[in-house]
Amino acid sequence: MTTADPTPTAPLVQVDGLKKWFPIQRGLLGRTTGHVRAVDGVSFTIQRGKTLGLVGESGCGKSTTGRTILRLIEPTAGTVRFDGRDVFGLGGSELRALRKEMQIIFQDPYSSLNPRLTVGSMMTEVLHVHHLAEGAAAEKRVGELLDTVGLSAAHARRYPHEFSGGQRQRLGIARALCVEPKFLICDEPVSALDVSIQSQVLNLLQDLQRAFGLTYLFIAHDLSVVEHISDRVAVMYLGRIVELADSDALYREPKHPYTQALLSAVPLPQPGGRPERILLKGDPPSPSAIPSGCPFHPRCPQAFEPCATVEPQLAADATGHQVRCLLYPESWPADAPAPFAFGRPTASAA
Repeated sequence: MTTADPTPTAPLVQVDGLKKWFPIQRGLLGRTTGHVRAVDGVSFTIQRGKTLGLVGESGCGKSTTGRTILRLIEPTAGTVRFDGRDVFGLGGSELRALRKEMQIIFQDPYSSLNPRLTVGSMMTEVLHVHHLAEGAAAEKRVGELLDTVGLSAAHARRYPHEFSGGQRQRLGIARALCVEPKFLICDEPVSALDVSIQSQVLNLLQDLQRAFGLTYLFIAHDLSVVEHISDRVAVMYLGRIVELADSDALYREPKHPYTQALLSAVPLPQPGGRPERILLKGDPPSPSAIPSGCPFHPRCPQAFEPCATVEPQLAADATGHQVRCLLYPESWPADAPAPFAFGRPTASAA
């Protein structure tokens, strides 16, 4: 196995063509009759010390993407490179060593903590497994971590049920920080919390990023939360990224009709600050029966004739703003008819 030498300008995380298909098995013999394409060719990079927000409706493949990157779920295809190393090519001791550098904060702060162990026992177990500290040194380290996330060393003697939801999520963050990781996957870490607590946890994550130089993949379905914390944002639909851009550019000028619809649904403190709500037709198709052409065309308010047959490509414009939509010439496959052949101006031309 060859390992590329990472450079200071190289991305810390590089995902190329990542796929995770779950087989559909039926009958007494368990024959595979199809696949659920949970993640279907996802590619992106995350620079060191930056945050990529990954957003989309429930079931679009966001969490599966994060867990596959960490190899909590084994991939179907694609590659993930972390700090120059091929994650899917590692095994045994090499993979265990990598676990210290890549961690996850789970969505549910209730089920992600062991109810039979005290907070101190949970965290010292992590330190013991990775041979980082034992005895008094481990206890001291636990107290420091609890203080870092806004709790106190005295909380180490308590059980998870003795904490509120926000405190439990802080415990999940502290546990992830035990091994001093470089990269954290935040899997909807604030979706189960009250709005006031959400802001506290988001501010904590930003403070930790500045203090320890952390890199985040921040998974969420709430675009207002993602805007607050992300440097770049990727929008997923049916296992694919349909738009990827810097946070400011995406929120200022969303290109894909799906992104526009999601942003129109974000509530504002004062009415009248955003154009009328964009309502999508029907429900998302099943990832086991993805429509032909553009997967979004059955629900798209701007769909036109070729959308049902021509599959758009994720491509960037001159500013680096990537979009997967036939309204933009860069998304047309090389072997497809020219856009003007359908008698409709593209969004770029309009």
